[in-house]
Amino acid sequence: MLDALADFARHLAEEYGGAGLALVAFLDSSFLSLPEVSDLLIVVFVIRDPARWLFYGVSSMVGSVAGCYALYAIGRKGGDAFLRRRFHERHLDRALGWFQRYGLLVVVIPSILPPPMPFKIFVLLAGVARVRRAAFVTAVVLGRSFRYVGEAWLAYRYGEDARRFITENLPEVSMGAALVIAVVGTTVIMWRRRLAKSPVE
Repeated sequence: MLDALADFARHLAEEYGGAGLALVAFLDSSFLSLPEVSDLLIVVFVIRDPARWLFYGVSSMVGSVAGCYALYAIGRKGGDAFLRRRFHERHLDRALGWFQRYGLLVVVIPSILPPPMPFKIFVLLAGVARVRRAAFVTAVVLGRSFRYVGEAWLAYRYGEDARRFITENLPEVSMGAALVIAVVGTTVIMWRRRLAKSPVE
């Protein structure tokens, strides 16, 4: 089934170019699961037409953001009941607590990581937690730009070597980037809270 979906996604991309990449990314980020298909398609398209690397990267990013927003909207309109039917209440309450403590880092970090990171659950939770729309979209744009536009640039810069590098090292590179963002973001959050608690002189 997964192979059939991946072949369908490749056909869409081949048929419609940048719009096809956006559609594949939308489906992967919303109602289907197409692990790493968008990542590989971006590289293939850029190797064929290096001058359009930015267009292909942005197309995938825009499609992914739109797909994430569709799930986020579902979360806002009743996702709490949907999630509580499928996950233990204690786990959901803990995850919602992460939003209160760490804010949009809970969205940005998973948006960078490739499968098997369960990104969609965090998107739904962002809707349930009533994260501001503009803030949510900004977080996903940042994370997905880092991933998809970054991959497009690597393919433009290194060609076939980029395909091998991404295939073999995407999880490790993404994890390292996410770790850096997590450390920097958590430090900023703690610093702001410390300033907020400091007595005003």
